[in-house]
Amino acid sequence: MPPQPKRKISKGRRDRRRAHDALTPMHLVRCSHCSSMRLPHHVCPDCGTYKGRTVLDIEAEKKK
Repeated sequence: MPPQPKRKISKGRRDRRRAHDALTPMHLVRCSHCSSMRLPHHVCPDCGTYKGRTVLDIEAEKKK
């Protein structure tokens, strides 16, 4: 059999260990071209624009 803990871990010690396990919500910004939500400093997945200019041709990729 595997070894068992000698003592019960207190609630405070358990909770301090789990203090960094919480998930953080994604930070989203609104696209200036199509007003959909996207990640900051990323190309918009809906319209393919970045910093006001078209980087990806989304319609061509949808046809593939």
